[in-house]
Amino acid sequence: MQIAEGLMNLWHSTGIFNMISPADPTITSPVEQFLHQFGHPIMLVICLFLMWLGIKKQFEPLLLVPIAFGGFLSNIPVCDIAGPHGFLGIIYEAGIHQGLFPLIIFMGVGAMTDFGPLIANPKTALLGGAAQFGIFGALLLALCVFGFTLPQSGAIGIIGGADGPTSIFVTSKLAPELLGAIAVAAYSYMALVPVIQPPIMKLCTTEAERKIEMKQLREVSKREKIVFPLMVLTLCIFLLPDACPLLGALVFGNLAKECGVVERLSDTMQNALINIVTIFLGLSVGSKLSAEQFLTIQTLFILVLGIVAFSLATAAGVIMAKIMNLFSKEKINPLIGSAGVSAVPMAARVSNKVGLEYNNQNFLLMHAMGPNVSGVIGSAVAAGVLLALCH
Repeated sequence: MQIAEGLMNLWHSTGIFNMISPADPTITSPVEQFLHQFGHPIMLVICLFLMWLGIKKQFEPLLLVPIAFGGFLSNIPVCDIAGPHGFLGIIYEAGIHQGLFPLIIFMGVGAMTDFGPLIANPKTALLGGAAQFGIFGALLLALCVFGFTLPQSGAIGIIGGADGPTSIFVTSKLAPELLGAIAVAAYSYMALVPVIQPPIMKLCTTEAERKIEMKQLREVSKREKIVFPLMVLTLCIFLLPDACPLLGALVFGNLAKECGVVERLSDTMQNALINIVTIFLGLSVGSKLSAEQFLTIQTLFILVLGIVAFSLATAAGVIMAKIMNLFSKEKINPLIGSAGVSAVPMAARVSNKVGLEYNNQNFLLMHAMGPNVSGVIGSAVAAGVLLALCH
């Protein structure tokens, strides 16, 4: 009798027995009932697909692979790896809930960023600012059309900044229940920059505008590179303190790079530190890809709103460049406006690639880096606005 009972308990503890959840009589929708019962195997397949995208297609592999693997672990029944006392749950609480991992990532980004193109042509900061329109446009759509709450709408809107760490930081503060869907959307669309942006860029410009050549940028001194980010941070301290955690981490990383006296610290931020945190960040974000949290109608809405936000951001940057040309003697190639999203340096490379298609002497990469790094600052500032507005 005891042997039979023990064998039965063993069977009840297996993944095979627990993979399919029992039917819930309170759920009336057949689709929701199906997702409830078969959610874990469905999510395991989805996570394997995300791994395939990262490995085979190389869509943001450094984060998509650990996110997908974390999601795979979080959908294993019984063991509760993503629970508050599980491996992934502990990492999430320390690094995401407390906001630590995105800030360390921003330090690494700062250590790898060159503000020189922006300092040499400061008016391109307007392009990075215009691209943030996608964030607030998506916020309004989420709030007024799709029925999300204001904090949830703010978290969804930040996808338009094309900045994964910022999206995670804001979502962890405003709507942690949406973290998995928003993180996957943000990093997926960042990886799809070369696919999403060119059609929008061509739709918003004429062939003559795409052929505009821009003069070589002036050389920027070391002193300017040290003073400029500190000035930006100082303005942020006075005007928008909520943005200071992200912007402060970015500026510190950049200061370590530009000051020239702490090369070891700069090198650590750019390599070992950011790599270690990227592993934990991806795994902990993946812990929110459990079937109960991800397989909802809200996830579909988030994916739709994410692509809308990203498209609006791209178009707004290009249109702002066209408006600036109406009042400027030295014309700006509007293609660099698409780099106002903060997918560094991929968005700048896309601007350069599309420009070369129409004029093989039109090298726009360094010009596009101006709005690109401006977009990094802009997304951090937008995050501060959302936190102040919605939190």
